[in-house]
Amino acid sequence: MNTDITASAKPEYPVIDRNPAFTKVVGNFNTLDYCRFITLTGVSVTVGYLSGIKPGIKGPSMVTGGLIGLMGGFMYAYQNSAGRLMGFFPNEGEVARYQKRDFSS
Repeated sequence: MNTDITASAKPEYPVIDRNPAFTKVVGNFNTLDYCRFITLTGVSVTVGYLSGIKPGIKGPSMVTGGLIGLMGGFMYAYQNSAGRLMGFFPNEGEVARYQKRDFSS
């Protein structure tokens, strides 16, 4: 059974790396990815705090919401970065940056 996403869907944009490593994907995060990551974490902390109905659980609820937001924000940023490297999302900036690196090496 082949679980590779590239086997079932054709990328619409130029492919930079079919199977990027974790470090390459994280290194490819752009400003918008970081903004989404931080925003999702901040919103989750706030929702967690407001969800703590009883006074004694506002803190633990806020921490739990923050951890969920942190993980969700990271996964969202990772998905966008990996999608650009694999050619599933618009990637003009990455194409230009990686072509420049290939020619300079």
